Amino acid sequence: MPQSVTVRVERPAGRPFRIWIPVLPVALVCAPVVVLVVLVAAVACLAYRVSVVRALGTGWRVVAALPGTRVDVEQGRTAVLVTIR
Repeated sequence: MPQSVTVRVERPAGRPFRIWIPVLPVALVCAPVVVLVVLVAAVACLAYRVSVVRALGTGWRVVAALPGTRVDVEQGRTAVLVTIR
């Protein structure tokens, strides 16, 4: 599971700034919403006759594979770099 997310924004006018976001506290705050999303996903799996256990397992594998992911977005002279550790 990812431990932190770093967001770096480079602007043409001024210094770039960085934001570090710890994943665990954010996940704990969002836990009630996550529970509702999992329940809705389970109902959708049942409606479309997809194995609920297999779907949730696949979702967990995607989340577990996120550390090491790096996303770079550039628009004009502004750039945003997101790194998941």
